[in-house]
Amino acid sequence: MKFTGISEEFIYLETINITTCEVLKQVEKSALTVLWSKSDENILNIDGQEVAFKKDQIVFLTEFHHLKPIKIDKVRMLRFNRSFYCILDNDSDVGCKGVLFFGATQLPIVSISREELHKFDTVWEMFVLEINSRDKLQKESLQVMLKRFLILCVRLYAQEKQYPNEKQEINLIREYNFLIEQHFRNKHTVKEYASLLNKSPKTLSNIFARSGFKSPLFYIQQRILLEARRQLLNTDKSVKEIAYETGYEDLQTFSRFFKKHEGVSPSEYKKNLLTSAII
Repeated sequence: MKFTGISEEFIYLETINITTCEVLKQVEKSALTVLWSKSDENILNIDGQEVAFKKDQIVFLTEFHHLKPIKIDKVRMLRFNRSFYCILDNDSDVGCKGVLFFGATQLPIVSISREELHKFDTVWEMFVLEINSRDKLQKESLQVMLKRFLILCVRLYAQEKQYPNEKQEINLIREYNFLIEQHFRNKHTVKEYASLLNKSPKTLSNIFARSGFKSPLFYIQQRILLEARRQLLNTDKSVKEIAYETGYEDLQTFSRFFKKHEGVSPSEYKKNLLTSAII
């Protein structure tokens, strides 16, 4: 079930099973995907790592994640692009740069409690009704339902991750991570991002430390590494090409950076992936 607007904005709602799981592999520009496991029999390969999902766990993915279904029983899928729903400036809790979609260091997963399940099921049922309706208010109604669904998810995430309540500082951290998503290919220093935020690098470091996060530099490095691993895993590009695409004009500098964090060179990493795939 899919709604498409006149400006190519869309939202796609479907319950996936073993016969329809190929849709999970499709990559759509600027799309964000929410997968809600409805059984204990769902296994996905996400960026080269197999993840087994329990019933009523939800994972949040961007267009940058490489997804391959391994074992699918029943999964509810929401997929929408940022043209359909993206509140960048005044709704950072549930907008596209919020906590759910752009975590560079970990896969955002929440588990729906028994007490909360009825709310989620009700919203899903309303989604199904609205996406099958055809009137002038359909888009606005679907956006309201999507926002409601994401708010429920954010609340669970905040409870499980004990996310800090300092709204002004946490919004700055989210803004920082969103900027990394936009610029990690050509900006590699905290100073560059601090300038975009009109802050000093020291101020950023203090805010991250106060909120219980790793250093600002850590998130830049992790995003670069994530992209490098994805390229090595999913493309036939040379290490030199990958180095250039992640902002390194010098191959040796990129290789040293990669080996420092991964323990092996990019070439060895690729070779190990190919060997494990054959086995």
